[in-house]
Amino acid sequence: MTRREMVRMFIIFFIVFIAVPSAVLAQQNILPGQIVPATCNEPGGCKSICDIATVAQNILNTGIYIAVFLSAVLFAWAGWLYLTSVGNSGGISKAKEVFVNVAIGLVIILAGWLVVDTLMKTLAGGKFGTWNKVCELLFQHASAFV
Repeated sequence: MTRREMVRMFIIFFIVFIAVPSAVLAQQNILPGQIVPATCNEPGGCKSICDIATVAQNILNTGIYIAVFLSAVLFAWAGWLYLTSVGNSGGISKAKEVFVNVAIGLVIILAGWLVVDTLMKTLAGGKFGTWNKVCELLFQHASAFV
């Protein structure tokens, strides 16, 4: 397959599997949620560090969601390469390489999230739950002193 054919197939793949479904599903909330909290949309923007922590958590969740989706697409692509390269040892090794690279990338992304999540939970005093809830814990402790 020539380079021009590969580019053409990628463009068709992008249009059929990414651009069109995004336009069709634009009305639905398919991502985990809105990235910027409602309090940051008011005049004056984000008013506390907790709003910024919420934005960071929302960006992380959306990034993980997109990474998992893209890894599923790449696993399907690697499977397609594997199935269509019957008798072609170079194509089979390329498909296996894509499988391994996607798996390693997914493990790195999810392990990074797990490390950050565990670290933030530990710093929050061992409370388990979403780490951006640290602000709620701080406000509860601050109100106890008032």
